[in-house]
Amino acid sequence: MTHILLVEDDPAIAMSLKVTCKREGWQMTWLDNASSVLPMLHSHEAQDLSAIIMDVGLPDGDGLSLCQQIRHTPDIDALKDLPIIFLTARSDEVDRILGLEMGGDDYCAKPFSPRELVARLKAIWRREQLIQQSGSHTVNSNDSTESTSSNNLSGQALTFENQSGVWHYQPLNYSLTWQEQKLELSNTERKILLTLLQAPNQVFSREQLLNAVSDYPDHRLARTIDSHIKSIRKQLATVDTSIEVIHTHRGLGYALCPA
Repeated sequence: MTHILLVEDDPAIAMSLKVTCKREGWQMTWLDNASSVLPMLHSHEAQDLSAIIMDVGLPDGDGLSLCQQIRHTPDIDALKDLPIIFLTARSDEVDRILGLEMGGDDYCAKPFSPRELVARLKAIWRREQLIQQSGSHTVNSNDSTESTSSNNLSGQALTFENQSGVWHYQPLNYSLTWQEQKLELSNTERKILLTLLQAPNQVFSREQLLNAVSDYPDHRLARTIDSHIKSIRKQLATVDTSIEVIHTHRGLGYALCPA
């Protein structure tokens, strides 16, 4: 059974989502504070979780920081790729960008429709089902000229060879490695990088990258791509600071170096 963890301090919202989950045939675990989340994720109950819905503003903590802890806590490594959708009453673009930069996969601004939230979850799971398809493929990135969405090959094991080195993508464990070191990326960051790797001679606008990684690009901000690119570059720098992997084309977008 699909199992959703809801972290939300508003009982009215929790009850509404609980009814929606029951209608979908899903199980929902509700926590109303931040301090209970990590202990729950360490418990046996967390082994069958399918996603986390998390309020940004919690009475005893910050949902954004909590998301970052989930993504980077070693002893819950098996859960760090769980889809996380933020619930936020904040309308400021910076707050929404920060949520995605911290490792969130999507967000719903309050007030929201439970049906919309269900649709967003199902969209994320559809992409993950593609990733779980078996297969293998090798791409010589220097020869690739056609624009390709990361979803088109997301179910295949991939090897990319370009001037920055050798990259390996393994869909069974969502692992993307560069120079034989695994990159700690969020789902969105990984999809952005895969999109660039599959079409190294193309300059992608923010809107094109947003369309490549999101089933709901109209509900996302193109400027969030800048934050994701910044986070990707930070992770790449932990492997090698001497290579510029992603180049910014001012007024146009992003591409692999050299484009």
